[in-house]
Amino acid sequence: MGKTRNRPFSITGSTACWIALACLVVPMFASYFFDDMFSTLSQIFQHPEMLQLGWDSADYGFYAGGYSFLCVCGGLVICGVLLDVFGVRTVGSVFVGLMILGAGLVLFAITSGMSPEVSLTTAYIGCMIFGLGSEIAGVAVTRSIAKWFKGRNVALAMGLQLAIARLGTAAAFIISPILVAEKPYGEMYSLMDTARPAIFGLALLLAGGILWGVFVALDGRFDKASGTVNAKGEVKDEDKFRFRDIIDVLTNPRFLMIAFLCVFFYCCIISFKKFGTAIVIPRFGMDVDSAKWMITMIPFFTILFTPLFGAMVDRVGKATTWMITGAVLVLASHLIMAFAPQGTAFYGYLAISLLGIGYSLVPSAMWPSVPKIIPEKNLGTAYSLIYWIQNMGMLLVPIFVGRIFRDTVTEAGNRIQEISAAVSAEYIFIGLGTAAIATAVLLILSSRRHPELELDMPNRKQNV
Repeated sequence: MGKTRNRPFSITGSTACWIALACLVVPMFASYFFDDMFSTLSQIFQHPEMLQLGWDSADYGFYAGGYSFLCVCGGLVICGVLLDVFGVRTVGSVFVGLMILGAGLVLFAITSGMSPEVSLTTAYIGCMIFGLGSEIAGVAVTRSIAKWFKGRNVALAMGLQLAIARLGTAAAFIISPILVAEKPYGEMYSLMDTARPAIFGLALLLAGGILWGVFVALDGRFDKASGTVNAKGEVKDEDKFRFRDIIDVLTNPRFLMIAFLCVFFYCCIISFKKFGTAIVIPRFGMDVDSAKWMITMIPFFTILFTPLFGAMVDRVGKATTWMITGAVLVLASHLIMAFAPQGTAFYGYLAISLLGIGYSLVPSAMWPSVPKIIPEKNLGTAYSLIYWIQNMGMLLVPIFVGRIFRDTVTEAGNRIQEISAAVSAEYIFIGLGTAAIATAVLLILSSRRHPELELDMPNRKQNV
């Protein structure tokens, strides 16, 4: 019998790709945890008299919207361009650091004992810094996956990254209520009570920062091995970013359709999660613990289905079909939450199940479609522009929903007012879901008119 030969490790090989992906997912897991650490605690802000922190629902909505402020004010676009000009390793490292810095400022704000107004302002600034850092880090991660898995299982890789990132959301949904145990009405939540999820989240972010450093080292070797840089370590002329490329991206009709689908679709889910328990508790007659597990179904569904749907898109294509299917499921979910019979938990579980499946379908098909219509050298700009448009909705929707709860629920424990606020909030999500479907229809029609773009073709090349 001959000796079995061990294949030498290659930095551009399949094993190295999966190692790189493992390093990339941890910072995103931590980011999702920190962003959603209060989502299954949103009901406590309806009783600010019980919080030493002193925030009410409108304050919480204001704080949550801070995530998107710098992104919407041009930070995402500028920094996305910087990502293409100076590269993922340099710019990505800066913004992973800003993500950690912003989280630290939020933690300081909610533990310092400042007045509610000052702590809210400080936390808002921290959330702005964290949000910009997180979004640019997300662009860097997505751009890196597109590069490392080009011609391979790119949708599967992006699906796995999304699934593990959303596991961070699931962890936040489950762990935060454990860290901040429910108290009977009239008993005070101390500053340390509300700070425990932030402490845990900051520790995760620090671990993610370490693994990002490992990826940076791997990525440098990847570029040299793949010939992306020349002998002097400089990017080749044909791969260099030019500012006129921004105009090319912004005038691409398919890009604009994906960007608007993104903002309408994600606001139906991400903004809903911020107030999920405050909606399902009164609508479906649930206690806090049951509501927590119901909302946690959203990320758990995506953890299960996003990689599967990603592998499906890699092999069979039909990306635009899956996008419109997911958008329809999300709209159906919000229609059920608004109009299903009052106090029946079954309809709540049905709605959340549809939301979770839709939340898996659309991203599995949408994010891997961007490299098909945008050159690789412009992907940082393209993804950042999409995130910029998305963050416009993520900035405004939580503010409007928070104000609905503040203005409608004027008497603590008044279930009729709580139901009215929940239904009114759902009208916003129904409108956004309808807009998402309309945009997905335009995208599928455009794909059929331009088959040369191969938007509905499989991603995986059989010879790789």
